[in-house]
Amino acid sequence: MKHCFMSKIKKKIKVGVIFGGQSGEHEVSIVSAQSVMSALAKNRRYEVIPIGITKDGRWIAGRQALSLLKAGANKLPFKFILPPDPTEKRLVRVEEKSLKPARGKIQFQELDVIFPVLHGTLGEDGAIQGMLELANIPYVGSGVLGSAVGMDKIIQKQLFKQAGLPIVDYVWFLTKLWQKNQPVVIKQIETALTYPVFTKPANSGSSVGIGKCHNRRELILGLKDASLYDRKILVEQGIDSIQEIEVAVLGNDLPQASVPGEIIASNEFYDYDAKYVDGKSRAIIPAKLPVQASQAIRQTALAAFKTLDLAGLARVDFFVKKGSFKIYLNEVNTIPGFTTISMYPKLWQASGLSYAKLLDRLIQLALTRQKEKNKLSTSYQPKADWYR
Repeated sequence: MKHCFMSKIKKKIKVGVIFGGQSGEHEVSIVSAQSVMSALAKNRRYEVIPIGITKDGRWIAGRQALSLLKAGANKLPFKFILPPDPTEKRLVRVEEKSLKPARGKIQFQELDVIFPVLHGTLGEDGAIQGMLELANIPYVGSGVLGSAVGMDKIIQKQLFKQAGLPIVDYVWFLTKLWQKNQPVVIKQIETALTYPVFTKPANSGSSVGIGKCHNRRELILGLKDASLYDRKILVEQGIDSIQEIEVAVLGNDLPQASVPGEIIASNEFYDYDAKYVDGKSRAIIPAKLPVQASQAIRQTALAAFKTLDLAGLARVDFFVKKGSFKIYLNEVNTIPGFTTISMYPKLWQASGLSYAKLLDRLIQLALTRQKEKNKLSTSYQPKADWYR
């Protein structure tokens, strides 16, 4: 008797990579996503589905998504929607004008996991995460709460202070107050802080809208710029003679911290141009720090991660005073830059985890977290049907 043996073909994991978005970090997101998709495509375990979001919020998907967003296309013959129905878990292609399902092949196969590579507002702040929760699709990174507080620099600081973590002095106020009564705001800042200070929108990334102010004239300019990007403004105390240190954190309930790395900014501070444009900033990994200081920074990074109830990944940024090595926790970034030369993957590479293995780990963390979440009860049976 002849026996036929057929090797089982393992089903590929369908990974939807979302990028672009409606934020000042749209371009940064595209570059990060290109690196992520390129690496995932080399792994036979995954089927990559590019999902681009235009600057006006329209969704496009498929091979052309990346090129269309790079070209700044704003007239599309079709678009896609992701239904918030947990029984669907798929993108649906619709006609641009009618929102009716397009003719022919109208949808992709079911999505197994989403990898959001969306920096900034409406991508990193809990908005996209909430939609994915409704759709019951696993996704890489923090949940709604962690993403929201991780994006808001003011709420972050309030929580860090309550947890006893070391932060710089700061003040904050609504943009409306600045627009209505500038002298009151300036007096509040100059009473609480000394120059130099940093002006920041409460919700932004990639140093968009951030200014370093050495005097009142620069403060006014910095506040005007920050007010363009958010309804809340943060002003932080500047510290002289510091090292800018970053740590990458990976995990869910039991996170791990990478070796610390130091950023040597090409400008006076690590602004948008220094990060992405001029190419002159450099990183020292691992950072030149005493062992005790390095350990303290890593432990503080893990404490910050847990305080904000983060998951998956985060980059935690610090200021370290030269000489005394006093640590100041600056902020967390829940969806850090993800090119092969970005600090987050470089820190893990220096810690023994390659770019490809890092992506594997993040996807597995997302799938595990969703599996655990789906075990929780979502209904309660009362003793009597009182509501009927």
